[in-house]
Order: sequence, then C-alpha cells, then structure tokens
Amino acid sequence: MTRVVVVGSGIAGLTAALEAREGGADVEVLTKAASDASNTRYAQGGIASVVSSDDSAEAHAEDTLRASGGLADPEAVRALVAGGPIAIAALEVRGVGFDRGADGARLLGREAVHSAPRILHAGGDATGAEIQRGLLAECRARGVRVREGVFAADVVVSGGGVVGIRMIDGGSIAEESADAVVLATGGVGQMYAVTTNPQVATGDGVAIALRAGAAVRDMEFVQFHPTVLAVGEPFLVSEAVRGEGAVLLDEAGERFALEAHPDGELAPRDVVARAIARAMARQDGRPVLLDATALGAAHLARRFPTIDRVVRERGLDWSRAPIPVSPAAHYAMGGAVTDLDGRTTVPGLYAAGETARTGVHGANRLASNSLLEGAVFGARAGRTAAAIGRGDTVSAGVLARRAAAASADGASGAQSVAAPLPTPDDAGRGSCIPQQDQRGPDATGAGDPHGRIVDDTTTVGGDGISIPPTVRPAHRTTASRDAGNVVLPIEMAQPFSRGALQELMWRCAGLSRDAKGLAEAAVAIARWRAAFPMPRTAREHEDRNLLDVAAEIVRAASARTESVGAHWRSDDAADLGQPEPALEAAC
Repeated sequence: MTRVVVVGSGIAGLTAALEAREGGADVEVLTKAASDASNTRYAQGGIASVVSSDDSAEAHAEDTLRASGGLADPEAVRALVAGGPIAIAALEVRGVGFDRGADGARLLGREAVHSAPRILHAGGDATGAEIQRGLLAECRARGVRVREGVFAADVVVSGGGVVGIRMIDGGSIAEESADAVVLATGGVGQMYAVTTNPQVATGDGVAIALRAGAAVRDMEFVQFHPTVLAVGEPFLVSEAVRGEGAVLLDEAGERFALEAHPDGELAPRDVVARAIARAMARQDGRPVLLDATALGAAHLARRFPTIDRVVRERGLDWSRAPIPVSPAAHYAMGGAVTDLDGRTTVPGLYAAGETARTGVHGANRLASNSLLEGAVFGARAGRTAAAIGRGDTVSAGVLARRAAAASADGASGAQSVAAPLPTPDDAGRGSCIPQQDQRGPDATGAGDPHGRIVDDTTTVGGDGISIPPTVRPAHRTTASRDAGNVVLPIEMAQPFSRGALQELMWRCAGLSRDAKGLAEAAVAIARWRAAFPMPRTAREHEDRNLLDVAAEIVRAASARTESVGAHWRSDDAADLGQPEPALEAAC
C-alpha cells in the first residue's frame, strides 16, 4: 500500500489527506501544534467559487487574471475555477455547512475585484473554522491518522527522490519512510513584525522544499492585507466588510481610496494597502479609519459575529464610529513550484496550498481564492500522491522543463539554501512542541483566542490607541557599521533574534522595497544565517526556516526591479505617479 505523509492540517493538507485515503493510500498527517492551529481556521471572508447561474467560470478566471498583475498562469487559473464547484460540493459532502438564506440558497458575498457575488461563507465570518472542523471530523471518520505536536524538519532524499520524512517527535529526531510527502504547512507571516497569520506560519514547507532541492518561485510577492485592527494585537478585519459597503477614511473624514483606483475600497489589495500607507504618511503614521456605521449594529453582528465580538471586546462600537486600521503581512503568493497535480521538481515531493506556487495568484491573489486553491489543488495533489505507488512518476525531461520554467524569470527562480538537517545520531534533544514565545503565551498561539501574534513593542499614543510597529517610525538607525559596500543600521549588526528579523523584513522587504534596503537586508540575513547554530529544538528549526525563506524573498525582490502587484519597488523609475511611501522610514 502506498504510504503518503502530509505535513500540515489546513484545508490543503486535510483535503490532500482525504483524497489520498480515498485513493487507497495509507495516510498520516503531521502537524507541529494542535490540529486546528492553521491559517485556515482564521480565514474570515470565505471561499470563492462559481455556484450561481448569474456567474461564470470565464468571469471568475478573468477576475483572477486581472488581480494577478498579468502574471498568473492561465492554465492553472482555468483549473482553479473549473474545480471550484466540485470542491464546494466535496466540502459539503464532508460536513461543511455554508450559510444559506430562508429559501435554502447559498448566501453569496462580494469582495474586491470580483465582478459578481461568488464568496461563500459559514458562520458569517467563521468560514475557515467551519471548514477546519468539517475536514478534521471527516479525517477521523475515514481513518486518516492526525499526529499533533510532531515537527517535520526535512524530507529524506535518496536516489534523486523523496523516500521519507525526518521529524522531531517526543523530544527526539525520528525518521519514517514514505512513498510520497505532501507539504501543506501554510505561509510565512511570522517573518514580519505585523501579520494576520498565527504563530505556526513560519515558512516550514517552503524551507523544506528549498533544502530538498525543489524549485521555488515568486517569493517576492507577499500580500499585505489592507485592514487590520490597529487597537491591541493585530486582528484581521475581513475584506468582506468593505464588500458590504464599509469605506476608508483619513483623519479628516475624507475618503481617499478613490484617489488610487476607480474601484476605491474594492480595488486590488495591493492598491488599497498602498493607498492606506500614503494616507498614514500624510498623518504622521497614524492609522486610517474603516467606517462601517452605515451597515448598522444588527447587520454587523449577524454578518460578522467574530469581528463584531473582537471589536467590541477592545472597547470600540463600530456601528457608531469608524475603527482604526492599518496593513499587515497576510499571504505569500510564491512557494514550491508545482504542476497542476501538486508535483514539485523533486520526485515524490508534492506541495499544496500556500506552500505551493501553482501559478494561480501571479503577483497578487484575488480575494477568497486562497481557500479555493487549497481545496482544488490539495485534492489534486492527494490523488496524485496516492498514485505514486502505481507508477505515477515524472520523466527527467518533464522535470527539467518544469525547473527551467521555474527559473526562466530571473526575478523569481530559486537558489539552493542551507545545509541539511543533522542525522538522528548527531541531532540534539529538544521539545517537539515549539518553545514558549517570549512575546506571547506560547509559540502555537494556543493562549491567544484569535491565534494572532502578541507584540510586546506595541506603544500607546496620546489618544489611547495602541500603535503597532506598522505606524511607528524606524528606530536605532543613526549609528551604523560598515559591512563591505553596505552600511548596516546598528540593529542589524546585533545577534539574530526572531524579533530582529521581523523588524528587518517589515522595513526592508515589506509593503515597499528599494535596492538599498534590500541590499542591507541581504547582508544582515546572510550574517545571521552564517552564524546560526545547528538547530535542535522545534523553535530553532522554525527560526532557521524563517531565515532560509527570508533570504529567498529578499533575493527575488532584489532581482525584480520593476513594480508589479504586491511587489512595489519605490525606486522603479518606470513607475507612473508619485512615489509610494513605506509604512516606516527607509532602511
């Protein structure tokens, strides 16, 4: 029987596991924290799919391509939208309940760049939590083993292909054989000082793929969500709120998004995030305001119960007054290059969800296509992985062509990074659960009801509103040390810490980039990686993964000198219009 190991327990990983199981494989899911500690659980807005006769796959594909900055793969986009209705039906068969009206029809919302209402949601704004619940229950019913607290450190490669997985389990390094490994570990949000991602989003899958020699692409494209509540710890305020009619205001009460795009608040996310950054720069870095008062208290509580509860817990009544918001790192469009069935350039290694670069997002993801991608391509990866024991192989020629395609764009082609994991004989002893994060209750976010990071550097302004690093000026940059031809701010010359990396990436490879800042980031990251000790605990492995992926993001961002989508180069001379301000001073 084919043995398939899936790393990650979000929508992509669990869907892959279920499909592999239905394909006759022996399937095991590994997750480093609790089984529901994934980005999927916190997805608010919903899942996009054509399920109405008033909509079409062609329109969904056109919207996806338009949002992508012209860089999405049309073939992958066609596969995504065509697979949408099938994926929705499969989720419902597996017990996921989407919101329906009194007539029994699915309720559909609309978000930015979508030309028609096609966003399905559950529990108002708890779509991800409902999907997570349903898929986990189905895994238990179908005999899929889900092992919590097991950290996948690397895949084992022999003879040019994957033959197993190396993990930290019970405080020890262990290896298990596998015919196929599916990487579905989610995103890289914990690389940035302010993020919507939970604590587990440390880029593990992409780093594992890099060390295995798999091609990685499009890592320069990191999406920043425009509206994160700027009171207390970062908390996402779904784009669906703007889809329902909420507007963005500056401190003077003026709408400003229309200055950036005719679609205003429903323009592509990268455009809205930069419009907010400009407005914040004009008001000394203070957050902008999201005005949802026209929607009324009853509608807000019914349509967005989770957001409504959190907003009110933080002392705000958004039905009566606008709430402060600012951008945060949200989603990585790049990842391990795959074909339409999840195969990477390494035989036996598959990827799905945010870990994968399927080609459907290009330079900017269309709202609510992330859950859809996880469902559609997770299923394809699972089915293909299950078939590997029946001769599902890829010829050397196909692999060569795929690798060449992945590296044809010099801005996005991957480079090999990092030494392999130590063998079980020389590995150290460490906890299989990530160690306690000094900024929060624990490294998995379990002590945080919203799964968001707790930032101990948050300050309080004179108006009583807590100000995250998003709106603080850069600091400690007056003193510097010369590192070759690059002058390093003094904070970059300090020993590595996760917080230092997050601040560095936020300022130098965040919403706005330039050659000088990226060069400084590259030097700092190279120094940290060179001095990084052999990782032994899960926390140390996470840090190494963050450093490996950060190096690739900075490399790709440096190579792509033009602005496109979520990748904004403030030094792009060919760009039209006024220069885009960074959220903080330049590096």
